[in-house]
Amino acid sequence: MNNKLKSTIEALSDPVHLQHVCRRQEESHPMPSVDVINKIVKSLRAVFFPGYFGDADVSPDNVYEHIERNVSEIRDLLAQQIKSGMCFENTELDYHCKELDKQANDLTCKFISRLPMLREMLHKDAVATYNGDPAAKSLGEVIFCYPGIRAISSHRVAHELLKLNVPIIPRVISELAHLETGIDIHPGAQIKESFMIDHGTGVVIGETARIGENVRIYQGVTLGAKSFPLDKDGNPIKGIDRHPKIGDNVVIYSNSTVLGNISIGENSIIGGNIWIDTDVPAGSRLLQNKRENNGFFEE
Repeated sequence: MNNKLKSTIEALSDPVHLQHVCRRQEESHPMPSVDVINKIVKSLRAVFFPGYFGDADVSPDNVYEHIERNVSEIRDLLAQQIKSGMCFENTELDYHCKELDKQANDLTCKFISRLPMLREMLHKDAVATYNGDPAAKSLGEVIFCYPGIRAISSHRVAHELLKLNVPIIPRVISELAHLETGIDIHPGAQIKESFMIDHGTGVVIGETARIGENVRIYQGVTLGAKSFPLDKDGNPIKGIDRHPKIGDNVVIYSNSTVLGNISIGENSIIGGNIWIDTDVPAGSRLLQNKRENNGFFEE
């Protein structure tokens, strides 16, 4: 073996250098699987929108069997992933403990019981997207093709799992959606029904963002944090409320940035390419000033 190659391998294998980047998984304690979690998401889409995802040969005569097959698969796979996620977060847990099996199964059943509610919300998201986009030819086109629907379906799943205190799995789901659509929504973000993301590429929605009903946002919009308060050791303080609160019936056009724990009042319109870090009253219209090189004006 080439001496330089050998020395590189030795350096990469040095325990001192590996101590912070190498995970030492206990024997017979499987890691959560990105591939399996992706399969769960696809099966969930087949449950939410039968015929559009999964088996396309769905009819009134076989839809019950289609749903039953997918829900059964989701139950089995998700329980395993939740259990692996618990052990990922707490390496002291015994993967083979019966009590851990029970906890994972209970959480899975609670999540599955919420699927009808999630489907109803996603149907309203799809209708809002169809009604908000003059280019949409049908509701079916929106469901089958639009990245915003794929992203919000993954988010609603991830958010429900997070509410059940399921570790790591929600974040994996959100990052898979980010990879698939270019839309980055933290699973902690709270988003009410009839939500529309048009085009979507580059949208970022932070952990403590709150979005009201019938909100529409376009590509490149960021709902982010303005700053990160530090503790006495100079480390960012986690868990604080730091993202925008968007009221009902708000429209935010492309590439606008809304930062900090601020409020955008209901029925407001935020034009494109605007930077906002202070509260916006209800009913506002913030638009680029066409008569000047910078700034914006309020109608």
